[in-house]
Formats: sequence, C-alpha cells, structure tokens
Amino acid sequence: MKRILWISLVVFATQLLGQSVFPAGTILPVRLNSSLNSRKVKTGQVITARVAQDVPLSSGSRIHAGAKVIGQVVEVKRANGAPGAQVSIRFDTLVVSKRQIPVTTNLRALASMMAVEEAQIPESGPDRGTSENAWTTDQIGGEVVYRGGGLVANGLRSVGEPAANGVLVHVSGKPGTKCRGEIEGNDRLQALWVFSSDACGAYGFADLAIAHAGRTNPVGEVTLASGHGDVNVRAGSGMLLRLNNKTPEQ
Repeated sequence: MKRILWISLVVFATQLLGQSVFPAGTILPVRLNSSLNSRKVKTGQVITARVAQDVPLSSGSRIHAGAKVIGQVVEVKRANGAPGAQVSIRFDTLVVSKRQIPVTTNLRALASMMAVEEAQIPESGPDRGTSENAWTTDQIGGEVVYRGGGLVANGLRSVGEPAANGVLVHVSGKPGTKCRGEIEGNDRLQALWVFSSDACGAYGFADLAIAHAGRTNPVGEVTLASGHGDVNVRAGSGMLLRLNNKTPEQ
C-alpha cells in the first residue's frame, strides 16, 4: 500500500513539474536523431530528437541543449501509386536530468537537414580568420543574425539577440500563415536556434507540408504529407516544437 502511494505521489509530482516549469507556448528547437521515410518507418516506432539550444524558462532555470525529446510514429500512409504519402508522429516525453516528463507538443516549423546546415554558415562563407562571434547568418525564414552587432533583424526591425548555439527572439505570427505569435501571456524571449521569429511551415523540401500541426484534434499528433511520392525527412533536420496547454494525463 505504501509503495502504491509513493508511486502515485511521484507520478503526480512529475505531472505538476511538466505543467508549472514548462509554460504553455514554450518552444523547443530540436534536431531529429531519427529519419522519417514513409517507405521505411513503422507504426509504433520510437523516434527521438535533441534540444539544439538552451531554452530559458520563466522560473529562471533552463532546459539545456542536448535534452532528449522522445516520440513515436502514430501512422504511416505509403504512396503506393497514390498522389502522396503521409507520416504521423507524436512527441510526448521530455527527458530532463534523467526524469521523463510528459508533454503535449505541436509543430510550428520544420526544416531540412541542408537548410539547417546552411543557416549556420556565414553569408560570406566559412572564414577561418573571422570569429563565429562576428558572423552574419541568415535564419530559416529570412531574418538575419548580426552576431557582431548583437541583434537579430527582420528587415529594419530588431526582434531579438544572438545567443550560444542560436538566438533569443520574440515569437511572432506572419500574416497569412497559421502559426501564432505569443500565446498564454508567454511574451518572453524564446530560443529558436536557426529559425526566424515568424518561421512557419516546412522549409527546404521540394514537396512536403505540415498537413496537421497537432494544435487541434488529434491534439499532439503531427502529420507530414508529400504531394507526390514519399515523405523523406532525414536525421539532422530541425523542428520547432511548441508545448500545448496540457500534458497528456490532464
């Protein structure tokens, strides 16, 4: 009986941690460890990603770069002569300090491995004589990071500042897209790694779209769809996962 009570308290405390430490609207910039190819993946297959940049939290703590996000493949629809394929996934666990915390996420933006790599190369090309702290780079979505000048610019407007392994910016919603800006009063600077503050949708893919982002039913389930042929998202691709209001247990 005591053991059951102890386990119940641990589960309850873990749920509270996921709710209070990670406010709704917090963005997790992650790099995929797993490839998602509609010809090869199977329903139920475990997939993982790593947080690419330290994520500051309102409590003053942070989710450190390298933290693991765990999910699974929910459904696969192969092309098989049809117009296109689909892969549905769900990321529902964040591993912090060896603790597995349940989360519900939606997908704001997705970028190919090549787009991620290009965003980390200075505009002038690799230069061994120039410190990375002075590089100017182009974010996925079009914004420019002036590391030497200490700002991230959207045209003539400053939207944030450079940070170790990425940027800290105020998230915004671009007119004409489905992605929202700040939500639930979560207006602090957020870690977006190689993405622009208004990045939304899929980048660097010839024919791939986010058919369902996971914000509406089925909440937390993301569907990637190809207009023609297979879905093929290689390991090393980048994602902006956004925490929904509630964990799966609530």
